Amino acid sequence: MKESFTAIVKHSGNWWIGWIEEVSGVNCQEHTKAELLESLRITLKEMLEFNRYEALEAAGDTYEEELIAL
Repeated sequence: MKESFTAIVKHSGNWWIGWIEEVSGVNCQEHTKAELLESLRITLKEMLEFNRYEALEAAGDTYEEELIAL
């Protein structure tokens, strides 16, 4: 599994906002950059776990797992 992702972060008014470039739907906002990066890490981890669970549920009882490298 990919272990590094790209966080796009921006200071906007009183907030730091950010997105994970490679995974749609992972975005957060916090009052500090450090808090934002931690929230992005947590949200990314949860999203990857959720996506894996959904994929396994959809596959049913018989499936194969294959690694795909880019």
